[in-house]
Amino acid sequence: MRDLAAKSRSLSQLFIDEVEARCGNEVALASPRDANARGSHVVFAHESGYAVMQALIARGVIGDFRAPDLMRFGFAPLYNTHAEVVRAAEILGDILQSAEWDQPRFHERAKVT
Repeated sequence: MRDLAAKSRSLSQLFIDEVEARCGNEVALASPRDANARGSHVVFAHESGYAVMQALIARGVIGDFRAPDLMRFGFAPLYNTHAEVVRAAEILGDILQSAEWDQPRFHERAKVT
């Protein structure tokens, strides 16, 4: 269990580092910076978080949205790899940089993200 907890902290910290390096001020960390207080979830805020999450899901990065503007990502240390975390951050950076999220289809609200 100790190894799984350590990997969980490592995955979530890597995601934070990669997202902040790639996305700059476009997103704001809404999770605690302290890995022990954060658990295996990371939350970033973006004013169009719903649309961004829909664009991420369309590209295979699965997370969820919490109103009003939070994008929530969970990491399973038994299944997720560090390479997948880096790739998810790359995709998020690309979606934000290209404004791919601003397509009308991503703004249509569904009952479940």
